[in-house]
Amino acid sequence: MTNQTTEQRDDIEALARQAAAAVDAEQVVRLTRDLVRLRSVVEPERGGNEEPVADYLMVLLRGWGLEPLRQDAAPGRPNVICDWAGTGFDPDHHKTLMFEGHSDVVTEGDPDRWRYPPFEARQVDGRIYGRGSADMKAGVAAALAALSAVRATAPRLAGRVRLGIVADEEGLMIGIKHFIAAGWADAVDGAIVCEPEQNELCLFQKGAMRLHIRVTGVMSHGAMPYAGVNPLPVLAEIIGRIQQLEADEQQRCGEHPYLGLPWITPTIVRAPAHGEAQHNVVPETGYLGVDIRTVPGQDHDALLQAIDDIATEVASRDDRLSAEVECFESRPWTETPADDPLVGALEEAYPLVLDEAPKYGGVPGATDGTFLHSQAGVPIVTVGPGDRTIPHQRDEYVDIAEIVKSARLYAAATVLFLSTSKTT
Repeated sequence: MTNQTTEQRDDIEALARQAAAAVDAEQVVRLTRDLVRLRSVVEPERGGNEEPVADYLMVLLRGWGLEPLRQDAAPGRPNVICDWAGTGFDPDHHKTLMFEGHSDVVTEGDPDRWRYPPFEARQVDGRIYGRGSADMKAGVAAALAALSAVRATAPRLAGRVRLGIVADEEGLMIGIKHFIAAGWADAVDGAIVCEPEQNELCLFQKGAMRLHIRVTGVMSHGAMPYAGVNPLPVLAEIIGRIQQLEADEQQRCGEHPYLGLPWITPTIVRAPAHGEAQHNVVPETGYLGVDIRTVPGQDHDALLQAIDDIATEVASRDDRLSAEVECFESRPWTETPADDPLVGALEEAYPLVLDEAPKYGGVPGATDGTFLHSQAGVPIVTVGPGDRTIPHQRDEYVDIAEIVKSARLYAAATVLFLSTSKTT
């Protein structure tokens, strides 16, 4: 934030404070509760259900005089994109800040086990309860409220805000992938990913890999196992070997200050790979699902090769055995430089509007920001309302005071980030 006089900086900071103060706390609550009441659950057997949220956002944003766009990432899986630009915005010289959120939530499970109905959005003792309240409809509401405040207080701001509320973050992230493929990330100079991180500024995200490991042997009668080749001991040995690989990687990488240790976790074991198991049958096939969480310093291709080498070596001991390793999803870890202008804007906004020094953290799981960063080259900071441990749990909730703080932080950071040109 250089090349500005002291007087100009003072004016910008004053405008940032005004934008933060203009955040309407009642609007934040209303938006969050409205969104939580929309059951946008992703159910693997039925697909997504994000359309009610998309419909709500389209009506809301049109009512604000904006021109939102709906694009389906897949049939019935809509993204909502909406731009607002200050007077005189020039894309060649002025920045674009994106607020990124997702419209889908995970299943509520048995609703009878919830303290309050999971889609009622009950407000109790300063909290909003419900599935998706923290992950991440409160973050979406905070971004909307921040945009509303910036429009009211800084109409001549020389920059653009882009909302990207996408589908399927809880699945294979087809929403953000479609957003990027359609070119919507091309003009973005920085993105705030509004996930629940207790309003900590997260410059790091863990990476994720998901593997299928399939072993094929020879089926036989349980009374005569020597007549076949059992894939289960092979899977057991592979599990042991990848646990040793995990220990080696943890030793090599150490504990990241914000992300902790890397993990290689067997999550599914099945034999036969398909169909019914029988006690008196040695299965022909076995399946192992593996979830890998990586930290800076790990190479996904190298990890995949190491696991493939393990499976190949173990299976090579009998020419009737074969093993196949397939990586069906790879989400690289991300690291945003501490001197990036977006980081600077958020760090400056923190004491301006929250009266405290910035707090920092790391994202333990992958987010849509993973692909914004790795595929589109967009600097990202993940920061938003909600306890990072509460998503996907029964009785999910978010503190109202935290949502309001997020909205004010977003509003101030928007002014600070967009008040400098691309060349600054």
